[in-house]
Amino acid sequence: MSVLEPAALSSTAAIASSLNWDELASRVLDGHALTADEGLAVLNCADVELPALLAATYRVRHKYWGNLVQFYSLKNAKSGLCQEDCGYCSQSKVSSADIPKYRFNDEATLLESARVAAENKSRTFCIVAAGRGPTERELDHVVQVVQKIKSTLPLNICCCLGLLTPDQARRLADAGVDRVNHNLNTSRRFYPEICSTHTFDDRMETLRAVRDAGMELCSGGIVGMGELHDDVVDLALTLRELKVESMPVNFLHPIDGTPLAGKRDLNPRECLKVLCLFRLANPESEIRIAGGRELHLRWLQPQGLYAANSLFVSDYLTTKGQTPEDDYRMIEDLGFVITGPGPETRKAQAEAAAQCASGHSCS
Repeated sequence: MSVLEPAALSSTAAIASSLNWDELASRVLDGHALTADEGLAVLNCADVELPALLAATYRVRHKYWGNLVQFYSLKNAKSGLCQEDCGYCSQSKVSSADIPKYRFNDEATLLESARVAAENKSRTFCIVAAGRGPTERELDHVVQVVQKIKSTLPLNICCCLGLLTPDQARRLADAGVDRVNHNLNTSRRFYPEICSTHTFDDRMETLRAVRDAGMELCSGGIVGMGELHDDVVDLALTLRELKVESMPVNFLHPIDGTPLAGKRDLNPRECLKVLCLFRLANPESEIRIAGGRELHLRWLQPQGLYAANSLFVSDYLTTKGQTPEDDYRMIEDLGFVITGPGPETRKAQAEAAAQCASGHSCS
């Protein structure tokens, strides 16, 4: 991430030095809304204070989620061939990355992927399609597949299909889709630096359409694209304003052939501070460690779960992740518990977390 201007840096450093992380966590637990200055202080936390910051953040995570970990699995159902110019994406029209390119997977392929997701203990299965937005034929296909999955597997369904109209969002909701993923990716200020073929407001309109259709929101961002700390804080607070239920936090995986290839500005400690920021700014939300976790968190991956409560399991869109078995061992070593497949509601989550926090079985 880019550094702040010297004056701003000294100001936020002063705030950070005056903050007691445990006291900040207590105020958040009492209903305090994290401020932008406090968010900057979290990102500028001295490395020597990181264990204290993680311990304080874990108190917030534990209140709302206990020691539960939710797995997400995604299927890149339509790869490449996208006419948008998002600079981070290997599937965009400005990318020369060597990736598979194919039209929409057929029903049998998607049903098999959903079955594997359930076997891998995923709670949510996400169908992803590259492109500006779905055609009517593609939407019809997704609706039919979702209905089949819902009738045969105990999975929550998330769809990531690009920009949606209100009518398209309603059709997905009627089919049984629980959430729609549409990442804001960064702040409004920085967005033009990473994409010119659509705007930040275009993405906001899709999120409003999803909410109006009665579905939950899944929206997060990508850290490490050259943005300022201010942009990361602004994103975390914007997602709070939208009351986003599920937030994937990606760390840029700079793929050869994309405009951001070779950009590696992050270290594992910075990534942990970002996760703490998102948790303290959004205490009740599902915070998911998403793309780039293996590359950037490396040996500190387990510590990320003291802030986050969710992981993508196995592979991402066009990059490989670590094996499900490695994730199982990591979570077991922490003493945490994977929720596994099952219906996901606010009430069910709260009851499961309360049971886990009280020391009872949380399997």
